[in-house]
Amino acid sequence: MTDSFRGARINTLFTDLTVSPSVSRRAHRFSMRRTTSGIRTAILTTVITAAAWLGTPPAHAADCPGNPTALGTSRTIVVDPKEHPRIGTMQYGETLPLEDREVVLTFDDGPLPAHTNAILDALAAQCVKATFFVVGRMAKEFPQGVRRIHDAGHTIGTHSENHPFQFGKLPPERMTAEIDDGIAHVAAALGDPSLLAPFFRVPGLRRSASVEAALDSRGIMNWSADFPADDWRRISPAQVAHFALSRLEAKGKGVLLLHDIQARTQAALPVILQQLKERGYRIVHVVPATPDRPKTITDPAQWVPYWIHGPNVAAKTPGGFMFGAADTPPHDAPRSIRSVWLMQQKQAGRMSVVMLQTPPNMPLSSKTRRTDISAAGRHRSLARLPGSHPVRASNGTFRPLTAPIKTGSRTDAPLGPNIR
Repeated sequence: MTDSFRGARINTLFTDLTVSPSVSRRAHRFSMRRTTSGIRTAILTTVITAAAWLGTPPAHAADCPGNPTALGTSRTIVVDPKEHPRIGTMQYGETLPLEDREVVLTFDDGPLPAHTNAILDALAAQCVKATFFVVGRMAKEFPQGVRRIHDAGHTIGTHSENHPFQFGKLPPERMTAEIDDGIAHVAAALGDPSLLAPFFRVPGLRRSASVEAALDSRGIMNWSADFPADDWRRISPAQVAHFALSRLEAKGKGVLLLHDIQARTQAALPVILQQLKERGYRIVHVVPATPDRPKTITDPAQWVPYWIHGPNVAAKTPGGFMFGAADTPPHDAPRSIRSVWLMQQKQAGRMSVVMLQTPPNMPLSSKTRRTDISAAGRHRSLARLPGSHPVRASNGTFRPLTAPIKTGSRTDAPLGPNIR
């Protein structure tokens, strides 16, 4: 099935969410019922017995009351935050130990009853379990929403107290308060701190070494993600579903980042779940290990997905990723959208030449003095950044750069082969 056909299919599903089972599936079930061969029966019995012996029998969609064709939750993974304190390949070198075509659904920023309740209804209709990262302030305002998430069987982590955007740059005292107050208010809404999972997602994925150290000292697992659906942007529900499914198809498995406070996510979720079912994906639920619930036995290699080609992964937000930042519009986007995007690039380009070292004899308050950028001024350094005009010396030749540029961005870090 081509991407263009799937995109048209997603748009169609927003007007008609009822899809009859495929003829091939009906024929397969019919043929299995009519199977009378003793050899085939013996083989089937052996496979079922082996699966039961391994202790990992799949969860059948028929177990979903009122919806025998539901997507369902295929299995549950029990993780130990102290063994794997950070997951999600958007920022780190490992993720959850998922098999091919397995997905973990996560939701941030709630609860907001106007949208969270509808999202919980959509998940319940498909008997799907997810992980919710709750904001402390929202839990304090809507404690019944937190309890409803728990009563539905979902895992609840925290997402700070007030969701400050530049979380990684907060002073240590403020950062500590954001983590602890968020945990306290969510636990209070639940009525029992033991019901809260030691899972945390940094607001905006704005991590830092101090954030990671604070979470490590508390035994809390820091969740990034493997791909987002961009549902915080002003896009349509069809685009949210498209981003979620296309990025999942590109990797084949992973942790999906969504937000349960968005109307577009509420509208897109039923389509996402239906498409996951049609495309053969399986939902995995994640819970923390406890004294009564031992961790799932895994191999270390299972935590490193195939798209990570080595251990040298920069533990920082990927270059170019920013919550609220618009992606490059597609080639077939309307001219008005591409014109706005091009204008934004031109405006950014005018500011892209930056002074990395200010000359001591150059008064910044003066607008009349001309700056000499000739070869004689070696104590000054001008760098060319992407999108800027080249810097030339007074004789018209380009000045080569003899040292790495220190911009404070990703260009000052050694690039590994697995940074995406």
